[in-house]
Amino acid sequence: MKLARRQIATAFAAAVLILAPLRAAAEDVTVFAAASLGGALDNVAADWTDKTGSTVTLSYAGSSALANQIQQGAPADIFISASTDWMDALAASGDLRAGTRRDILGNRLVLIAHGPDAAAVAIDAQLDLAGLLGDGRLSMALVDAVPAGLYGKTALTALGLWDSIAPLVAQSDNVRSALSFVALNEAPLGIVYATDAAAEDNVSIIGTFPAASHPPITYPAAITAQSDSAQAAAFLDHLTSPEARAIWQSYGFSVPD
Repeated sequence: MKLARRQIATAFAAAVLILAPLRAAAEDVTVFAAASLGGALDNVAADWTDKTGSTVTLSYAGSSALANQIQQGAPADIFISASTDWMDALAASGDLRAGTRRDILGNRLVLIAHGPDAAAVAIDAQLDLAGLLGDGRLSMALVDAVPAGLYGKTALTALGLWDSIAPLVAQSDNVRSALSFVALNEAPLGIVYATDAAAEDNVSIIGTFPAASHPPITYPAAITAQSDSAQAAAFLDHLTSPEARAIWQSYGFSVPD
């Protein structure tokens, strides 16, 4: 009988040791986020860790790539997209936890040039964008997949500029890569978000696209259907807390009331 009790106790202790890391992991949050949130979201997550002791693992990429990864079973707890379309796609495929989706941020679409002191231009139907490029390329995120590229193509199309500029576009996997090409002077001009341009000293914003030329740039966030993190809901709430709002605004994002 004593031997049996010892065996049961040993088995129970072993089970506790096995389950402990799993419970610890459930205290952490894994966030898949649009590349344009890099920097700002790092600070929001650091503020969360300081307050709670829980850690946040951040994975940045184009919203399209992240949405596809989640649909294929990637272990994300929260998805933050730079486009409502990719969040809609996850909702349609059943990969979001019902009732958790919310719009947390907004942004602006801008034309950038290499260097800190480039001359401003008026962005309208009369803009000679091809002439400004000369022999160079227009750096953009993927125009048929990544939100920044989709917004850019839509804006150029609305202004009647897309057909003339399409052969001169150099596409990148995400908006931060498109930014880096201009910062490194590998492309003279690019289309990115205002917050991306503000994070890079080697580029200038030379114009802002009219708001009417593209859909509103909205960042929705939601918990994924497969998340088992005990902290996911709390971190999602933290994204719209007063502390987080102050950080977002310091990086140039707009936040809903």
